[in-house]
Amino acid sequence: MTSDPDVAGRFKVLLEELMKLLGGFFVGDFIPSLGWVNRLVGVDRRVDKTFKEFDEMLESILVEHEGSNGSVEEGCQSFVDVLLEAQRDGKTTSHFLGRDNIKALLMDMLVGGTDTSATLLEWVMAELLKHPRVMKKLQHEVRTITKGKLEISDSDLDQMTYLKQVMLETLRLHPPVPLLGPRELIEDSTIMGYELEAGTLVFTNAWAIGRDPRSWDEPEEFRPERFTNGCLDRGQDFDVIPFGAGRRGCPGRAFALAINELVVANLVGRFDWTLPDGIKTKDLDMNECALPTIHRRYHLRAMAITI
Repeated sequence: MTSDPDVAGRFKVLLEELMKLLGGFFVGDFIPSLGWVNRLVGVDRRVDKTFKEFDEMLESILVEHEGSNGSVEEGCQSFVDVLLEAQRDGKTTSHFLGRDNIKALLMDMLVGGTDTSATLLEWVMAELLKHPRVMKKLQHEVRTITKGKLEISDSDLDQMTYLKQVMLETLRLHPPVPLLGPRELIEDSTIMGYELEAGTLVFTNAWAIGRDPRSWDEPEEFRPERFTNGCLDRGQDFDVIPFGAGRRGCPGRAFALAINELVVANLVGRFDWTLPDGIKTKDLDMNECALPTIHRRYHLRAMAITI
């Protein structure tokens, strides 16, 4: 999206601050009459600062793409180029795409597709290192299908059924977004005996659903083989819904799975992996930290060995 390494570094710092703000407990959000507390403790100032810096970063990305038509001339437009072209075309129609609209779309793509993917990949590698049997089985599948090729194609990924099972099992235990996006009831409803009025915000706990013993045998165990009977997340299997379900499910589901599968296939196909400093698999810390996305409490450290 941008060739400036400074922008990438700024984005990482801003993303961490954004996650802290989104996951923090601020009394003014729950008791509006105490909103002055947020101002007193500096929360409002942090929000304004983060917004301003994000806006400046996105503006610099747009300016960079407006000043360079290289990718467009080569017929290889980026997402930013497509949005800017839509903005130019829209100036002559009633469907005008404003600059703030473009920034909002970029924000959705960057925040929604970056932190969640990085979180999922870290959990996948942690579970594989925690379970050497699964790691060896996955490595065997990937290396057998790729046969030493450096480039993994879509057709290769389609054949990696165990890889898909590993990804889904990780998503079941560690959905990057444990509480799915809130939904507002449009009419009075009764859910599990609870009477809820229209207008009530409802959150779906995907983390709890994925560990419900009524749906899963030994739910705390990491066992990808539980998905061998064709039970795959398609947005309609409501016992595992890391991407939500139905018409309001995540539109980036297919893209996210494909990208993450490709990364994992490359990591396990090209390298053997071990824990550093003599750490044993049974001692690998698998605790979570409470944020809008479920990160590991401590970042995973692992050593790659070229095969």
